Amino acid sequence: MTKANGILVIVELKQGKPSGPTCELLGLAALLAKDTGGKVFAAVFGSAIDAATQTLIAHGADIVYLADHPTLSEYQADAWVQSVAKITLQAVPAIVLLNHTATGADLAPRLAFRLGTMVAMGAIELAVKDSAFHITRPCYGNNAREVLSINTEPAIATVKAKTQEALVADYGRVGEVISVPIDIDPATLRTRVVDRQREVSEGVSLESATIIVAGGRGLGGPDGFRELEKLASQLGGAVGASRVACDLGWCPPSWQIGLTGKTVAPDLYIAVGISGASHHLAGIGAAKTIVSINSDPDAAMFDEARYGIVGDHKEVLPALVAEIHKMKSTVTSGGQFTQGVG
Repeated sequence: MTKANGILVIVELKQGKPSGPTCELLGLAALLAKDTGGKVFAAVFGSAIDAATQTLIAHGADIVYLADHPTLSEYQADAWVQSVAKITLQAVPAIVLLNHTATGADLAPRLAFRLGTMVAMGAIELAVKDSAFHITRPCYGNNAREVLSINTEPAIATVKAKTQEALVADYGRVGEVISVPIDIDPATLRTRVVDRQREVSEGVSLESATIIVAGGRGLGGPDGFRELEKLASQLGGAVGASRVACDLGWCPPSWQIGLTGKTVAPDLYIAVGISGASHHLAGIGAAKTIVSINSDPDAAMFDEARYGIVGDHKEVLPALVAEIHKMKSTVTSGGQFTQGVG
């Protein structure tokens, strides 16, 4: 590798703490740093962000760059891209890693243009071979994989969640913290946030759920998702959806799973009325066990599922909910019930 051998991770915060996908990026960065002989850098933006530094160091960061400025508290492309570019030029990393989120997918190409380099979007694997980064990403609707090699520095890549492993946090680690002065004139920003409405969600998040019950076009309307919520509640899981169900307004956009939605890795994934299109399968490739419930025996989802039920969800779902409730009732009566996936 050249002198530029560090790995820079752009941090996304969730309620003031590094997000789970960010910690996964730090784990990936630590592995890549071993091959490059460089250090792991983390750049965090916002105001009052000192509290995040120890968590970042505990998860593998050697040096944390703090860009403490109120303009950076919420993502705004013009403000963030110039701040990230400044830190990148100061750290001189061989590669910059971002989460493949709405923020990362918007920021990465802007940063690449600003720095005159190249970017790979939606990576699932990264490795160092022949002194170059080899980046694997799905293509053709997740039907194939392509491996890209970027020959400009720094390389830039967004990485999908649930494709990497976070390191076990070690709060005994010692790292360096560098404050980066940021001078942003709000008048130069072309856009600004005038209002922000957060969707209030209850229960388990899709990203961390070990059990997910997801629905698609086959549910026939929003009422079908009420049945999914009942089943998910019995199982202690979360509710997801295919893109078409979200586009039709049957459920919130935040429930979308797939190529243009969230990537999940549950122990159990129950797909109800989902045909199994490749862009949906792209988001559930890491699921350990898939169960498909569909009235169409030729649905492609059955090819991906370990277990399949051909039938009307209006009959199958209430029966499942009743059976699980019965099993739980057995526990309170002195029996034994074990929730898990075999």
